[in-house]
Amino acid sequence: MSAKITLKTSHIYLDNELIEPIFGEIHYAYITYVEEQGKILITPVSSQWFVKMYKPTQFLLKSRNLKGDKTLAIREILIDNDLDMTDRELEYEIIEKTNLIKVSI
Repeated sequence: MSAKITLKTSHIYLDNELIEPIFGEIHYAYITYVEEQGKILITPVSSQWFVKMYKPTQFLLKSRNLKGDKTLAIREILIDNDLDMTDRELEYEIIEKTNLIKVSI
């Protein structure tokens, strides 16, 4: 089974296979929406370059289950940018060098 990212009730669900290599023990993420790309960018708060390039908002990675899946409550980003809130699987790309997840929304 490959790792996946889904949108459910205004939360982004991240499979545990994505959490460990990117976030490790970090419990907060920076998130920003880039309108030109139509993508939500997610990275650990340890990524100082991200703060310089974007004006991100900090979110708590909430535990969902014992497997280690996590969620991010992104309702304000969806509303502020008038994005589709329909529950669905989301396509994504991982940039390992910078611990960045690019999610198509």
